[in-house]
Parts: sequence; C-alpha cells; structure tokens
Amino acid sequence: MKIRCIITDDEPYARKGLQGYIEKVDFLSLEGVCESAIELNTLLKQQQADLLFLDIEMPYLSGIELLKTLRNPPKVVLTTAYEKYAIDGYELEVLDYLLKPIPFERFLKTANKAFDYFSLQQQATPQPDYFFVKADNKLEKISTADILVIEALENYIAIHMADRKVITHLTLKAVQERLPADKFVQPHKSYLVAVDKITAIEGNTLNIGHLQVPVSKYQKEEVMEKILNNRLLKR
Repeated sequence: MKIRCIITDDEPYARKGLQGYIEKVDFLSLEGVCESAIELNTLLKQQQADLLFLDIEMPYLSGIELLKTLRNPPKVVLTTAYEKYAIDGYELEVLDYLLKPIPFERFLKTANKAFDYFSLQQQATPQPDYFFVKADNKLEKISTADILVIEALENYIAIHMADRKVITHLTLKAVQERLPADKFVQPHKSYLVAVDKITAIEGNTLNIGHLQVPVSKYQKEEVMEKILNNRLLKR
C-alpha cells in the first residue's frame, strides 16, 4: 500500500525537510508540493491524495481556513510552530499534529499511524461491485468488473468499457473513492486503469484493449509495482 501525500507550507526549508522525510518512508508517495493553501485548493481538484501535510499560518488563507471549505478532504497532518491550534485540529479530526521543528522520529510515528489508519479503512470498507452515474438524462449502472479505463475530461469523466463509453459530470477523485483500491491503478493524473485489463506494457504506455494510457514518470515505480506484483514470470 502506498499513501499518496501532498506537502503545503509557505516556508521553503519546511517543504524541503518534509519532502526528505517522505522519501525515506517506502509506503509514502509524494504527489505534490504547494507553497500556499490557495495552490493546494487548485491541486486537489486535479490530483488525488490520501494525506496532507498542511501548515497552518500562511498568507491570504490559513491551512485551517482551507480545511473548513473542503468537502470530504483527505486526512490531514497539521504542521505548525504553534501549539495554540491543537483544539482546532481536534475539531477538524486531523490525523496528527506535528510541532516544528519536526524530528524524523516524530514524523515516522505519524507515518506509521497513517499506515495503520488506511490499512484499517481498506479492511473495514467493502466496496460495492457496481455504482450508478447520471448520463444523457438517465442513471446508468456501471459494473466495476466491466471498466477498462476512466479518463478525466476537464469537468467530466469518460468511463471506457469494452462495449460502450459513458460520459458523466464527475471528478476522477469522486469515482476513485468508489472503486476497490487493489483493482485499479492511477498511472497518470488524468486516468484510472483496471489492473487486470492491462494487455501490454510498452515503455511509458499501458495497452488496455484498443486503448493506450500514458504512465507519468512520477507514478511509474508505484504503477509497475502494483501491476506486476509478483505476477512477472522470470527465466
């Protein structure tokens, strides 16, 4: 399991320190680095994340102010030099509260706490094998087993199946939350792919039936690990 993380802090030294810590922990994956809460707000509309390392006091919009505006935000670890925000963090149900300067030992404790949390979430939340989406003024049933690729198209997504394509007004993040995490992989910020439907891997491209999906250089290691996952036969 990889926990997808985004760092947000207006201090370059703090961003660099957290980035170095995340790179040392093999079950954490850095998906983005932001210099402000405003930048994070934009990134979350484009990039899926499980865990935010979020500074509080930033220009124009604080981390806590941003959290109060988000609907179904990722889990959050607040990173701050001030203890006075602890109650706010409790009320917002953050995963943890790290006081700067953050020693690696304390960071690792938080990382392990996040791993335990997401492991329990996966075990405790059975995913349905179908869902409904609104398309062409009707509700269409989508069976998870039929999905080949889900493609982001600005404010819409296209759900590609062997016999049809359904376009609906949803975000990639919203539909990803309804899919079993072990059966789908995100090779690129604009695509989700059913792992068992991949027919070939050519360089930085996945072939899924008649479709071809690019693999981002930032996602390649995680994607290849999930796709192959001990299924690669060797001589």
